Amino acid sequence: MAKVISTFLCLAIAGSAQASSIFKCIKDDKIVFSQQSCPAEFRQHKIEYQLGITTETDSDKRIKTQDPLQALLNKKTISKKRLLQLLDSEVYRLRQENSYYEILRASELQKLDRDRYWQKKAPSDPEYQESIKEMNQHFDQLVKVNSGTIELLNVRKQQIEKETAEIY
Repeated sequence: MAKVISTFLCLAIAGSAQASSIFKCIKDDKIVFSQQSCPAEFRQHKIEYQLGITTETDSDKRIKTQDPLQALLNKKTISKKRLLQLLDSEVYRLRQENSYYEILRASELQKLDRDRYWQKKAPSDPEYQESIKEMNQHFDQLVKVNSGTIELLNVRKQQIEKETAEIY
């Protein structure tokens, strides 16, 4: 029952996380739907979905969407507030990834333990101990890389907050 409820919640969340507008690109008899603005040779209709109502408007005006990373690469700036939000979201993502690694580590340990049991080996078996050591080294390395990145992001965040505080 809990699985059914959690599956339903995941589907509901996934459905609500979809884009609220898409583009209908039309050229001759060809119709293509896209989340980005249509190429110049296509006519464009914008389809928006909000509060259960779908609206389609003929909008051949191109909308330029810009990725924050592309803006940084093109040496355009983003606000300090937005940069802090991006840093926070990346730190959160990396922490979630570390938690996921710990779940994978526990699962892998259970798998190794089951294999050891069915092969009728003792927990002190050198081969079993070596496989546990290798598994722990692998996951420790992954967590270490993420932790180092989190530390660097936090240092950068503190620098930005300090700069912002000096301005005001």
